[in-house]
Amino acid sequence: MSEVGVIGLGVMGSAIARRLLAAGHRPHVYDVRPEAVAELEAEGAVPAARPADLAGRLVVLSLNSATIVERAVFGPDGVLSGDSKGTLFVDMSSIDPASTRDIAERAERQGAAWVDAPLSGGAPGALRGELTLMLGGSDEDVARALPVLRILASRTTHLGPVGSGQLGKLVNQVLVGCGFAALAEAAALVRAAGLPAEQILAALTGGRADSALLQEFFTKFATVDLSPTGRVANMVKDLEIARDFARTRNVPLPMTTAVSELHRWLVARDHGASDNAALMLYYTGGAEA
Repeated sequence: MSEVGVIGLGVMGSAIARRLLAAGHRPHVYDVRPEAVAELEAEGAVPAARPADLAGRLVVLSLNSATIVERAVFGPDGVLSGDSKGTLFVDMSSIDPASTRDIAERAERQGAAWVDAPLSGGAPGALRGELTLMLGGSDEDVARALPVLRILASRTTHLGPVGSGQLGKLVNQVLVGCGFAALAEAAALVRAAGLPAEQILAALTGGRADSALLQEFFTKFATVDLSPTGRVANMVKDLEIARDFARTRNVPLPMTTAVSELHRWLVARDHGASDNAALMLYYTGGAEA
């Protein structure tokens, strides 16, 4: 599909739109914040006055909750408020699997197709075209989406029917959320000892503690670098979705619960919009350095 729409121009959605621009697409973009649309328009994107203007395209959704996804799709000015023929939704939001299946079934009844494609790699990965995507949907719909998704991602895995991608993302977020908490504690030790973060990272590289998470975030945490790569509030949402799903299967998640509460502590102190490195504020008494 030559024309691509992007709905939701937060940290991730903006990075997705910029990656598409860099690849030669001219995405049609929509956000409830006119200033976000204007910023992307200045870089070459086509502004949309309402989600309905994006019908008939491959529409990437990058939104914060199932309620917002539902509104963008089915609301009075939603994508499916008019002629929905040919619309293929690629939902890169992180929402619960049950809501994904429900929304997808309703969209399909109106002639649209759905692929859930939650991501790992954050805004930096999107800008480089190196996201990891977990896909749910029919073979046919995933095949239609792949030419665009391969612009954004270096790894795509089709896990099964609609909702499967969101289940894969839950596993990812449990590992990443708990990993962030471990990084924050390790970085707090480094800061307390006055050790150079870059040298500690070099010492750990190649050992059992090494990981993509360590390489990307250790010095960011140790220096309390709050430049945006993700939001604390989104991590709380994702970990709570994982906990809710686990309860339906009677699976205990004690570590995930503790990490979720640590992130919730930050939200309660008005750091919900802050980067995940704000976990360091727990150890620095609120100081940013």
